[in-house]
Amino acid sequence: MEKYEMNKFTTEYEQKLLELKQALGIENKRPILKSLEEEIAAPDFWNNQEHAQSVINRMNAIKDTISNFDGLYSKFKDILELMDMALEDEEAMEMLELLITEFKEAASHLEEQALLSGKYDDSDCILELHPGAGGTESMDWADMLYRMYSRFCVKKGFKLTVLDYLPGDEAGIKSITLSISGPFAYGLFKAERGVHRLVRISPFDSNARRHTSFVSCDVSPQIPEAEEVVVKDEDIKIDVYHSSGAGGQSVNTTDSAVRITHKPTGIVVTCQNERSQIKNREVALRVLKSKLLELELKKQEEEMKSLKGNQMEINFGSQIRSYVFCPYTLVKDHRTNYEMGNITAVMDGDIEGFMLSYLRMIAGKDNE
Repeated sequence: MEKYEMNKFTTEYEQKLLELKQALGIENKRPILKSLEEEIAAPDFWNNQEHAQSVINRMNAIKDTISNFDGLYSKFKDILELMDMALEDEEAMEMLELLITEFKEAASHLEEQALLSGKYDDSDCILELHPGAGGTESMDWADMLYRMYSRFCVKKGFKLTVLDYLPGDEAGIKSITLSISGPFAYGLFKAERGVHRLVRISPFDSNARRHTSFVSCDVSPQIPEAEEVVVKDEDIKIDVYHSSGAGGQSVNTTDSAVRITHKPTGIVVTCQNERSQIKNREVALRVLKSKLLELELKKQEEEMKSLKGNQMEINFGSQIRSYVFCPYTLVKDHRTNYEMGNITAVMDGDIEGFMLSYLRMIAGKDNE
């Protein structure tokens, strides 16, 4: 490495570190981390285990971000100290080049994390799948997407919980609601919001014809208790009914399943995951609040688009991605043009590249 290359590296990454520090909100996160650590130390912290786990997840995510940035900054200082020595010592030069390689990899990882700096990006999320027209074929496609997201959650170490499940008459899923918990779950999964299109030879067609199926995916952030969203008792209608499912002991014989209808918006949420009606009501109410928050976020997004004059529509009703099994194999995101030919890997949960390409795209639009 020549002297001018060292100077170029120093100038470029001094600026990049400043940008990362601002994008990640490092100085704002330090007092938040201290506050969360004090909350965890309180003697009554574990009285509400669900809230406690949410706080711990948030604390760990913030702690990792600060630790990663501080480690990157420390590596940068080590590189600067080694540069003068490396010009006169071959071993020092080898060490310098190794450090720079490690530094660039760590910086790239933090740049990806900086894409997840939205207000609710570090929240858990609610994800719903609904098949479109097409009967059993579309319901099977919904089941395939459920499996894809399940595999992705395993790879990321996320916790996935089925809140509501309505099986298809012959195969697949009529609808499913999932709770996904993990660092930046909403920030990543918001890239999946929209309509997913499948093209394949249908296993349900005796004539082996090619079919096109659609499934809509909706994603909402799960928010901490007592935050923004307020649901008035007079605005909701609550119904209880028997849980449905695959049968056997897993199905409750009492009216434990809960359906909540939000009268002002017409939003309907259901939960039958728990055996307790009270618990199902609590979960359904949380899902409702998440959906109301997402509705408000969409309104704000539309207002920003109108102010910016952005003509590109990216919303729940858009076809965002195509998965082609036949006559060739390709998965392509129509918003970013990111694509993969290894469809088996995608269906096994290798979808983070699609998520990050979308986040880079919207980050670029926000900076326009």
